[in-house]
Amino acid sequence: MKKVFLSLLAASFLAIGTNEVNAQARYRTALGLGIDLGDGPTLVGPQIKHFFDGANAGNAQVLFGDDVTVLGVDYSYNQAIAGTNGLNWYVGVGPQLAFIDGGRWWYDDRDDDRTYFALRPAAGLEFKIPSAPLAFHFDWKPWWNLSNRSNFEPARFTLGFKFTLN
Repeated sequence: MKKVFLSLLAASFLAIGTNEVNAQARYRTALGLGIDLGDGPTLVGPQIKHFFDGANAGNAQVLFGDDVTVLGVDYSYNQAIAGTNGLNWYVGVGPQLAFIDGGRWWYDDRDDDRTYFALRPAAGLEFKIPSAPLAFHFDWKPWWNLSNRSNFEPARFTLGFKFTLN
């Protein structure tokens, strides 16, 4: 009897955990448009977000602006907000490379080709429309440049509009 009870208890926890994972992710992969704005240049480009499981996701983007291309990847930890349908909060961090093509970067007065390496922490909200394959996000994503005259720019934000695939 004890083995049957423990087996049923383990199966119950597994089922609850699976339902919680599915409720948090709400989708597996999404493609969309990212807009990086704030103090400095506005950057726009494609992005992809993929959930590895219910809470852990990766996001990759290529952003374009005047004389700059930014490649970035991020890890984020995502959780549903209790009592809401489709609203999640997330925190994360990721490396970014900015390739400057003969123009000036917003905190560097040099006018030549450069590559910048930065870390970008993020904290934000994402809303997945329950009845449609659409998701939106808004986050605070400061730019912490670690190369070529190190700099920290706290007034950076991103907006994202995504089409969810599954």
